[in-house]
Amino acid sequence: MLPAARQRRIVDVVSERGECSVEELAEEMNCSKATIRRDLRTLSDKRLIERSHGGAVPASAIGREETYGQKEVQNLEAKEAIAEAAVEEIQANQVVFFDSGSTTMEVVKRAPTDEPFVAVTNSPLLALEIGEEDVDVKLTGGSLRRPTRALVGPSAERFMDRMTFDLLFLGTNAIDTETGLTTPNEDEARLKELMIGKAQRTVLVADGSKLGERSFIRFARLGDVDAFYTDVRVPSESREPFEAAGVELVDGLG
Repeated sequence: MLPAARQRRIVDVVSERGECSVEELAEEMNCSKATIRRDLRTLSDKRLIERSHGGAVPASAIGREETYGQKEVQNLEAKEAIAEAAVEEIQANQVVFFDSGSTTMEVVKRAPTDEPFVAVTNSPLLALEIGEEDVDVKLTGGSLRRPTRALVGPSAERFMDRMTFDLLFLGTNAIDTETGLTTPNEDEARLKELMIGKAQRTVLVADGSKLGERSFIRFARLGDVDAFYTDVRVPSESREPFEAAGVELVDGLG
């Protein structure tokens, strides 16, 4: 296994289990404990995990917002599977808004290059990615939030006031069938509300780790979403609220 792939897997395993020892990780990755210790130092320097006595714990403790770098390497295969399916939503000549985020980045990477459309985003990273292709790209402008690398604030909100979109690919930190969609930051929540209000069709793309979770600020109810693409099969007890809200579930993609 290449170092980058192994380190992504380490982040996933530590995030899933909550805490792992060096010995457990060495066995899981089929490599030496010395290699794991080097990987943990690298990942700790990048703030993707935290070192503990004899192992590692997730960097995203309660009340702390994960950085874009942390999200980028977590559940990557799930995000790729979601994106492969969701990108089929894009049609020729649409204006498509891509919300900032690691899952929407995977959608951008798979956006069609043989059909013309206009891409709009509040993420400089996504704009640079899709700008490599022959696609008309527009940025919202605004102030850069370093943790998520999203543009927010009054300038971004004024941009949104003037625009309408055919399609929105929306990300979220948490999905709860009672609370709805939530995120830790008020500025990002406000911009997400505006995105949804300006879109003809809203497609939520989020991996299964977001299901059943709650964050601080609600920016949408289930009924504000037209379709939800996810890697896991949504449990039967959770399907009813989505279906009652008129949400098209495209699940089990992982």
